[in-house]
Amino acid sequence: MQYYKKKTIKVAVTGGAGSGKTSVCNILKKMGAQVVFSDVIAKEVVSPGTPAYNNIINFFGKGVLKANGFLNRKMLRSIIVNDDSVRNALEKIVHPEIIKFIQLKMNKAEKDVNSFVFVEIPLLFELYLDDLFDLVIMVSADYELRIERLMCRDKVSRYDAESLFGLQMPEKEKIERAELVIKNNSSIEQLIKSVEILYSKLIRKYEKSIENA
Repeated sequence: MQYYKKKTIKVAVTGGAGSGKTSVCNILKKMGAQVVFSDVIAKEVVSPGTPAYNNIINFFGKGVLKANGFLNRKMLRSIIVNDDSVRNALEKIVHPEIIKFIQLKMNKAEKDVNSFVFVEIPLLFELYLDDLFDLVIMVSADYELRIERLMCRDKVSRYDAESLFGLQMPEKEKIERAELVIKNNSSIEQLIKSVEILYSKLIRKYEKSIENA
């Protein structure tokens, strides 16, 4: 990893399902940071009429569509969780488009001379994308708490939540590969405090590197 050599520092924010990485990114955005949300991009690249959308319909058929013509993402998730070959096919359609959009948005952040751009990216290590970034922040939470959050958020069973966990790299391995870790086992107030402290440290380190350049 390269540290603070570039005009814009590219920071990946990753973590397992239910860890709270979206909450971390929302806090950073409220603090004025430039943030790219991968889930937003994932919806954009499969919106009606896009190449990925058409390829998905060609592969799965129109049965995966809602009445309004948009993809039924919950249905697709339930399909891929139980079928590796189908999941791989969907990933080959969607992931290249997501990566392309992420790179475009990071390039725009550089052109706009932002000091940092934070990118929420759940499958950072699984997709071998960590080399695109200067720094990786891992959002971590206890296993049972993540299960509870996922069941509540997505209205899924414990079995489905654990099945989704099984598709992702173990949290311990992600922690070992990240430069920074934010623990999210407590209240939103504590999470805000943790993010504020981390962001302040990053800014000070960035400014110091500019002074010494």
